[in-house]
This record gives sequence, C-alpha cells and structure tokens, in this order.
Amino acid sequence: MRKPDVQGFYDPRTGSIQYVVSDPGTGACAIIDPVLDFDEKSGATATHNADRLLAFVAERGLNVVWILDTHPHADHFSAASYLKEKTGAATAIGEHVKDVQALWKDIYNWPELRTDGSQWDRLFVDGDRFTIGGLEGRVMFSPGHTLASITYVIGDAAFIHDTLFMPDSGTARADFPGGSAAALWRSIQAILALPDETRLFTGHDYQPGGREALWEATVAEQRSSNSHMVRSKTEQDFVALREARDRTLPMPKLILHALQVNTNGGRLPEPESNGRRYLKFPLNALPGAAWT
Repeated sequence: MRKPDVQGFYDPRTGSIQYVVSDPGTGACAIIDPVLDFDEKSGATATHNADRLLAFVAERGLNVVWILDTHPHADHFSAASYLKEKTGAATAIGEHVKDVQALWKDIYNWPELRTDGSQWDRLFVDGDRFTIGGLEGRVMFSPGHTLASITYVIGDAAFIHDTLFMPDSGTARADFPGGSAAALWRSIQAILALPDETRLFTGHDYQPGGREALWEATVAEQRSSNSHMVRSKTEQDFVALREARDRTLPMPKLILHALQVNTNGGRLPEPESNGRRYLKFPLNALPGAAWT
C-alpha cells in the first residue's frame, strides 16, 4: 500500500483542519475540506486559507487533481469553487448532498437552488474508488453528523471530519437538521474497523485545556482512548451520551451563513443590481437550539 504524504493546515478562527494529500511518487495531490475565510461581523470574505494551500502546492511542485469536501460544512465556507477556478481540478462530495440540498432549500425558501448535486464535478457513492496519481482512494458513507458525510480512505490515511475528534475531545455532534446519533455510532464503528495502524485525520480541533492543535491519531489510539467511545459500550449508551451533550450545545455561529454557500458548491450568492452579494437566512428555523 502506497503511503500518502499528508499536510494539515489549521485555521484557528474556525478550529478547522484543511489537508493537502499527495502521492510522493507522482506529485499528484488532493485538497480536502478547504476553508474560504469569512468574518461574520463585517461580512468580509477573503482567500487567505485557500491561498496558503496553493502556496504550499506550488512550493512542493504538486499537481492538484481533486478538491474534496467531506460534507456541506456548518461552521465555515468551502473554498472548493475558488480553488477550482485557480487549479482546474475536479470537485467532489458525497451523493447524499442532494438530500441536504433538498432539506435546506426548504429551510431557506430558495426555489432557485438546484438539488441534483450538479454544483460538483462528481458525487461519490459508498464504495467508490478514485485515484491521486498512484494512490487509490476509497469512499465510505459516514452519516450521522449530516445526511451527506463521507470518509475518504487514501492509502493508510482516512479523512474522517465530523465523526471522531481527537481522543480527548470525543465525537462530533449529531443534532443538525438530518443528523442522527445512532447513524453516527454506526459510522464510527465502520471507521474503527479499519486496520489499527490507519491514520485518522479529523476535521476540527478546539484545543481543550489550551493545548496545541492536533488532528492525527491511529485507529488503535481512538479505539482505546476516545473519551466518548470508551464510555459507550453499546449504541444505546452512545446515543444517550451524544444526545445529552448535544442538548447543551448552541448552534455554530455560521450555520445559517455557511449552508447557503456550501449547499451550492462553495459558491457565494450572485451579485445583485448594485454589484454586492447578499446572504439570506431564516429566523426561528432551528427551534430548540441552546442559547449562550
């Protein structure tokens, strides 16, 4: 099995990790879960994170062949559309993004939104395979956090985003529209069934206790010490733990901003007659969310 080179890029503003995954034999690479910068206070957008990825790719002489999202993110904008403009690489996400689009089309009252996934070049189904130079990637459907979440297994590395966090941080929430703690449990069990030495790369780290940001642990490490999984011997245990925790969590501050962009392939709204772009989000659409 060829081992990919993996470089993580941490965004402290959103706690997100973006990845460049490359084949050392050919220089082909994929960018996974890139962040488009957004300041909700001023409404400003920027491409600092995406440009950092492009600078790394150029410095290493890599060739971007895929821009991959694991799911439509609720806490940051995706830079997939921007990076496609810059590199020409194909964009991809899981096929169940269509279900997320249908869900949020109704929440946003957005009749113009295409709900066929055509905003991406490829929609992956469970078990699909793809290549990054001489590396083979495989797709695992990993719902629970969202209806559309997938895991990318590339060589001895798996990109698991909002399923497991680092062992000291437990697991991802499952209370967004379309989420399911029971489905998340089953997705995690499939991830933990990968070989013990598989490197698992998370999508977020919130630096508990003020420690440095971390994003890599093996299957064996997660199985033996993940703070939620070691307390959950059964699916019922996990669902009770996860749902109790989720009831205390406020919604991500950007969820209503981000889903309007990310269900549309990372595209910002089209400019209006004055040349400016506008986000639209509903009031009181997420009842029962905790306040802070």
